[in-house]
Amino acid sequence: MSSNEKERGPDEIQVEPSTPEETKKKREYKDFGHDEAEATHAKVDMATIELTAEDLYDKEKVDLETILIDDVFKLLQCDENGLAQNEAERRLELFGPNKLESEEQNAFLQASSSPFLSFMWNPLSWVMEAAALVAIALSNGQGQPPDWPDFVGIVLLLLTNSAIGFYEERNAGNAVKALMDSLAPKAKVKRDGQWKEIESAHLVPGDMVSFKIGDVVPADCRLTEAINVSIDQAALTGESLPISKKTGDQCFSGSTCKQGEAEGVVISTGANTFFGRAASLVGQDDDTTGHLQKILAQIGSFCLVTIGIFVLAEIFVLYAGFRYRYRRGLDNILVLLIGGIPIAMPTVLSVTLAVGAQQLAKYKAIVTRITAIEELAGVTILCSDKTGTLTTNKLTIDRNTIKTYGPFSADDVILLAAYASRTENQDAIDSSVVAALGDTGRARAGITLLDFKPFNPVDKRTEITYRDESTGKLKRVSKGMTGIIIELCTRNKTEELENRLEGDVEEYASRGLRALAVAYEEVEGDDFEAEGNGFELIGLLAIFDPPRDDTKQTIDDAQALGVKVKMVTGDQLAIAKETGRRLGMGDHMYPAKVLKDGPAPGSKHSNLDEMIMDADGFAGVFPEHKYEIVKRLQGLGHLCAMTGDGANDAPALSRANVGIAVEGATDAARGAADIVLTEPGLSTIVHAIRQSRIIFQRMRNYSIYACAVTIRIVVCFAILAFAYKFDFPPFMILIIALLNDGTIMTLSVDRVLPSMHPDSWDLAEIFAYAIAYGLYLTASTVALVCIIKETSFFQDKFGVSLETFPVESNDRQLHMVVYLQVAIISQALIFVTRSHGFFFMERPSTALFVAFCIAQLISSIIAAYGNWGFTKIQAISGGWIGIVWVWNILWFIPLDWIKFAMKATVIKALRKRHEAKLAREVASGVPLTRTQSRAASIHESLYSNRVSFIKRAARKVGFGRVNVHVKPEELQRFSSIQAQRVGATLARNPSRTA
Repeated sequence: MSSNEKERGPDEIQVEPSTPEETKKKREYKDFGHDEAEATHAKVDMATIELTAEDLYDKEKVDLETILIDDVFKLLQCDENGLAQNEAERRLELFGPNKLESEEQNAFLQASSSPFLSFMWNPLSWVMEAAALVAIALSNGQGQPPDWPDFVGIVLLLLTNSAIGFYEERNAGNAVKALMDSLAPKAKVKRDGQWKEIESAHLVPGDMVSFKIGDVVPADCRLTEAINVSIDQAALTGESLPISKKTGDQCFSGSTCKQGEAEGVVISTGANTFFGRAASLVGQDDDTTGHLQKILAQIGSFCLVTIGIFVLAEIFVLYAGFRYRYRRGLDNILVLLIGGIPIAMPTVLSVTLAVGAQQLAKYKAIVTRITAIEELAGVTILCSDKTGTLTTNKLTIDRNTIKTYGPFSADDVILLAAYASRTENQDAIDSSVVAALGDTGRARAGITLLDFKPFNPVDKRTEITYRDESTGKLKRVSKGMTGIIIELCTRNKTEELENRLEGDVEEYASRGLRALAVAYEEVEGDDFEAEGNGFELIGLLAIFDPPRDDTKQTIDDAQALGVKVKMVTGDQLAIAKETGRRLGMGDHMYPAKVLKDGPAPGSKHSNLDEMIMDADGFAGVFPEHKYEIVKRLQGLGHLCAMTGDGANDAPALSRANVGIAVEGATDAARGAADIVLTEPGLSTIVHAIRQSRIIFQRMRNYSIYACAVTIRIVVCFAILAFAYKFDFPPFMILIIALLNDGTIMTLSVDRVLPSMHPDSWDLAEIFAYAIAYGLYLTASTVALVCIIKETSFFQDKFGVSLETFPVESNDRQLHMVVYLQVAIISQALIFVTRSHGFFFMERPSTALFVAFCIAQLISSIIAAYGNWGFTKIQAISGGWIGIVWVWNILWFIPLDWIKFAMKATVIKALRKRHEAKLAREVASGVPLTRTQSRAASIHESLYSNRVSFIKRAARKVGFGRVNVHVKPEELQRFSSIQAQRVGATLARNPSRTA
């Protein structure tokens, strides 16, 4: 049963169901309890509490389902006064915390074992580490010492990347963990004879706990006191109706108290609870790799292959062709390795996601699977629960539709109905009626309560007898199911009235409104138990779950973002349609049975897929229906997000591209979901979609930039080496990389515009842009070197000079000119890749602009004063610095036009090809579940540590991808074993005597 249905308990009982045929039919409410069993004693020596292994599993000796509660206390070595604090602490060490623990991944140098060093553990970093070894080991020859400057520079670059990434991830992880900690459930426990509230994680077997209506049962326990207790176990077992519990019964951790209040003794905690044991049997999904890691791997492969091709080319040309000496050729290869590897890419993307997760936490959305951020950016369809997400999950009287049948006004009917309602320990119906008054104090103002009969499943109505203080008369009011109330109305019950009433109920039903009838009579004399003068029907109240105030606007916002919102509710079809009409999302709703039966013959839909795409929502949905809906939408090429709140929703949450656990979801749903919301409503989800697209744009912008710089460095310096035997010093490439990384880190907080359409990684587009930008920037450098080498243009026009004339290929000042030109225009490229139009039309973040300015200032200062003999460079004059700046500005301006030309030609062609391929796949029925794969190649898995920090935070507070569904009958088999094991553990570790 879906969460929407299981939460309707009270209004299912009190109010009129929304099909008119049922108005005259009384529902039967049958407890799904277990057969009564006579209490027995444990057939073991309870004085010594010595249990053998045979005793533990021999139900003839110990059956904790049926043994006396006194024997349970003996077995657990406790009493009704609770445990002493020191004993509780001892047991906490013995049994562990009352939460599910998840195993950490045990990969070498993975984030779980060394978060800091993990930033150096991926193929891109390995190339840099190899370059460091080349500098320190292989360079040692031909009478020259090891290349210490390059070695130190590479190590410094690696450490800088790791430090920044570690710091940002740690901050983001802490922020997310703080929000997760706010979800930590509390429990009321008796310690040292005093009731106190503690975190549920600190409960131990033998603790005395107390819970009441609305509370979640904190641990598996046997009830020692139960007052009208009803427990909803649907999240664990799928049972649709709450189960009545009495003293001695067992309640399971994670179930919800729907009625009454109880005290009990904890018999099992943590992994030993029913839920914990079931979770361990089910196991967990392997989420070591995801979609983002695959993207990282593919981008990394592009860069590595590009570098590899040109390194091999240099080896052949420089050594075989030019007969370079060993050390000279090695320096050229180092330039390609150091400059071509986007060493900061894993860190930048990781930090971007970390900062993004921190920003999403501000919107009360916890990301438990970090790659869900970029997947959420691509979602095209959002399947949303109705209750609590689209609506308030708070029943309300619709004042505009109240029907009256006598001299009483609509306000009078509400007031009298409020009299017949509880003012404390209210169910949903009583609460809605009293709230309709505006001032809840009026529900008892001016009257003296003499007798009150609360709702019960047999009578299906409430009744109050009271004295009107203004007149002194005794009066009686009853409210409840229409069929029950009309039978009481002896004074004005006529055929005409019944026909009118039936018509009104049918009208309500057609609109998905539930009917609540109200009747009134006066009582003669002062005996409040006396018969009255006969009830008369005075009114009919319409009860519904109203849409949230922000839902309509939020749905409009989602549709503007290209996301279609479909309602998926366990409620009835008429209710779903009425809600859809009120929200303006349409009323093309279908019952869940169409998923099995398909479209009706002669309907406008030729097949089920067409019907699902056309539908605005589905009603009467069970968890398996949610799974089917997601599966079919994915098969049609859509990325689908699904909301859920119960353990039974876990299959759909896991199947969806992005599973979202709504506010108030069970731990099981949170564990299965990718994103956990801590505030109700759809607006949080739409905020998250918009934020995820911003994060996606930042990552895409950087990816284009990083690949372009790889092309730019590798091709540029290979061409210069081949054409002019140009030996650029590796140390200056390190300086460029270090300044680039420092600037590019600020992209994680860059100001970007979210796409108005769902995003997706199209690596062909990224690589196409990168090649175009990279070759253009290569041309800018090669052209500058050519002019300087082949002409005296700059010397003649501006009166500048270099160290040699004619200029030699390895003139130290020429090296500095090339350094400055490459450093400036390479960083400036980010302003082109981050914008959709002209670069000056989209203002960057202050952090990015300031970082860029500082980096360029440092580059210019190095060019002016960097007389570093160890690295074959020499400072250049202010004239050359000005020439380089002007040169770069002239070459920078056309970059936007290159972007527009690429969009109009290559990118347009790539998109057409992609759309054609997509159409073919959909036509052939190939399911497009690209983000569902949890398996990956070894290459891809090497990037997994870059997206695991949120997972670490989640595990600290007991989150994990846990899918649990256990049949109700399995509860009995399990409950016998769990507390016996507790007893056995305590027997081996007896309590300390005073």
